[in-house]
Amino acid sequence: MDYDFATWGSLVLRWLHVITGIAWIGASFYFVWLDNNLRDPVPPKDGVKGELWAVHGGGFYHSQKYMTAPPHMPEHLHWFKWEAYTTWLSGFALLIVLYYVGAPIYLIDTAKHAFSQGGAIATGLAFIFGGLLVYEALCRSPLGARPRLFGIVWFLSLTAATWALTQIFTDRGAFIHVGAIIGTCMVGNVFLIIIPNQRRIVAEMLAGRPVDPRLGAMGKQRSVHNTHMTLPVIFIMISNHYPVVTGHPLAWLLLALIGAGGVSIRYFFILKHSGQIRHEFLFYGAMLIFAVSVIASGKPKADAAAMSPVPFATAEAIVQKHCTTCHAAAPTHKGFPAPPLGATFDTPEHIQKYASKIHERAVATSSMPLGNETGMTDDDRAQLGAWIQQGAKIP
Repeated sequence: MDYDFATWGSLVLRWLHVITGIAWIGASFYFVWLDNNLRDPVPPKDGVKGELWAVHGGGFYHSQKYMTAPPHMPEHLHWFKWEAYTTWLSGFALLIVLYYVGAPIYLIDTAKHAFSQGGAIATGLAFIFGGLLVYEALCRSPLGARPRLFGIVWFLSLTAATWALTQIFTDRGAFIHVGAIIGTCMVGNVFLIIIPNQRRIVAEMLAGRPVDPRLGAMGKQRSVHNTHMTLPVIFIMISNHYPVVTGHPLAWLLLALIGAGGVSIRYFFILKHSGQIRHEFLFYGAMLIFAVSVIASGKPKADAAAMSPVPFATAEAIVQKHCTTCHAAAPTHKGFPAPPLGATFDTPEHIQKYASKIHERAVATSSMPLGNETGMTDDDRAQLGAWIQQGAKIP
C-alpha cells in the first residue's frame, strides 16, 4: 500500500499550527482582557496592582497582579511561552513544506519574476527576518515610546512589504509571507523580550535585589503589540480561501484595509473590556471591511453578450490544457497526487458542474493555475469566461 506522506505531513503540521495558534491567541486575548478588568484590591494589599474575582464552569477564581514580583516565589509558576513557540515552529515548518519545497507550484510566478527555487526561498526568508529587524529597530527607537506614531509607521512598513511581495510572488505566496513577517515579530516579542525580562525579574527577586519595573513595562508593550496584530494574521491564515482578495490587482491594498479594519475592531474590544465604549472604532473597522468588498467587486465584467458564442469544444480545450494536470481523477502534476478539493474536470459534465468555481479562480481572478505555470493567457480566460457566462452549455 502506498502512503502519501507529504500530504499527511502537511495535514499534521497544519492541524498542529491551528491548535497551538488557538492556544496562543486565546491566552493573549485572555490576559489583555484580564489586565483591563483588574480592580484595586479591597482592602489594599502590598505590591498588588489589581485583582479580579470571576466565576466560570461552576468555580470561583481569584486573580491578582503584582507591580513587580510577589513577596515569595511560588513553587509552581507557569510560563506562557510554548504556545507561541510551537505556533511559530509549526507554521514555519508548514511554510517550508508547502511554499519552499513546493516553490515552483505555490511561490514562484514566472509572469512576475522568474526566480530559481533557491532564489525564491532566499527572498522569502529575507523579507521575513528583514521584517523582524525593521520591527525591532522601530521598537527600540524613540518611536517605541509613542504608541500611535509607532503603529502608523509599522503599518506603513507592512503595507510596503505587502506591495513588494505581490509584485514578485504568487498571490498566495505573497500573502503567506506577510503573515510570516507578522507572526515572526509576534513570537520574537515573546522570545526576545517578554520571557527574558520575566526571567530577569525572577532572578532579581530570588537574589533579594529590587526589581526594575521597566522590565515589566517592556514586556507589557510587546504584549499590547501582539494583541493588535492578531486579527490581521488570522485573516492571512485563511486568505487562500478568498481569491477575490488574493487574486485582485490591488491585493496589497485590500490586505492593508483588512488589516487596519482588524486592528480597529480589536482596539474596540480592548477599550470595551476596560470600561470605555468607543463605538467609532468598531465603525471604522466595519467601514474598512466594506471598502474591501466595494473594491473587490468593482472590477469591470466582460460583456459575454458582445462576444461571439464560444463553443464548448473551445472551453474544454482550455480546461484540458491548463486545469486537468491537477484536476483529474489521476493528476499528472507531480505536486498533486489527488485532485485538489476533489474537483475533477475529466468529463464535460464535471466541467459544467464546477463552472462557477472555474470562473471564480481562473477568470474573475488569476489565482489558477497556480503560479500560472501553464501560461494561461488573457484571451484564454476571456473565452472561458464567455462560455460560462453564456450558459456553460455542453453537447
